[in-house]
Amino acid sequence: MMREQYLTAYRWMLLARISEEKYASLYRAGKIYGGVFIGKGQEAISVATGLSLRKGDIFAPLIRDQAGRLAFGESLLDVTRTYLGSRLGPMRGRDGNVHRGRPREGTMAMISHLGAMISVVSGALMARRAKGETGAIGATSLGEGGTSTGAFHEAMNQAAVEKLPLVVVVTNNQYAYSTPTSLQFACRNLADRAAGYGIEGHTLEHGNDLGACLDVIGRAAERARGGHGPQLVVASILRLGGHGEHDDANYVLDALKRSKTGADCLKVTEQFILEEKLATDAELERWRANAVHQVEEAVATTQREPAPDPDAEDWCALSTRHLGDAYDGGCH
Repeated sequence: MMREQYLTAYRWMLLARISEEKYASLYRAGKIYGGVFIGKGQEAISVATGLSLRKGDIFAPLIRDQAGRLAFGESLLDVTRTYLGSRLGPMRGRDGNVHRGRPREGTMAMISHLGAMISVVSGALMARRAKGETGAIGATSLGEGGTSTGAFHEAMNQAAVEKLPLVVVVTNNQYAYSTPTSLQFACRNLADRAAGYGIEGHTLEHGNDLGACLDVIGRAAERARGGHGPQLVVASILRLGGHGEHDDANYVLDALKRSKTGADCLKVTEQFILEEKLATDAELERWRANAVHQVEEAVATTQREPAPDPDAEDWCALSTRHLGDAYDGGCH
């Protein structure tokens, strides 16, 4: 394990946690419309995915991937502007807060968290192949519930047949909304399905172990980049909250909360940092204060910005704006 990579990953995890706690607070205060879905407890898996990618790669993050988004290059202002509906955000205040993205920069806007993004990334990789472009990989993530959908099976089969440089990270957070894994699948481990597709599978027994996440997901990314085809990573963890901020998660078993699987990855990481003397208490506190400052500054900036005006806004897709500009009145 590389010390600097570990600490960099921790700082992204910390920023993700603090920012999402702020969005949850704003949601409860009635300042955010729609849903708020946070990745509390899953930051280690997410950040490892983001850090396994390079500039030029393709990433299709989902609703609990704030840490991975930040690590891959998403700005905190993009996040905050989308949550608060600013017209200066990447979606210009016109779409749900989890659907943001910048496709030209490699971050796909989410369509659905139920397996739909695998085929989107596969399509982008195939388009690059058709252009003769090489060296890039793609990655996306989903919960274990999404593996039961037809979209997942069809996309995984296509990616395997095409031998695409794709990493699919399945976070088994024990519940598909409120449905436990015992009612979702009968196989021992979802990673066993990889053999059925003819691809490589990897298991992360403890998704709250940052070092293991960086190692396993990083290795899968390098296998994909090295021409070994799609890689399926299955990580076990417990979602430390409801499906969204509207859900109190009263269905989660107390035994799971007390288990090693239910340990908070941020606390586990901080304990490891201190035990291994990778940083001091003072440094951890300084990083936390800096993260809080960044979040508060992004929120304050966004709250001063205008919301979209439905009567005046140009609602055409960003990628087609130049077509609208060719006509009087643009595209509405």
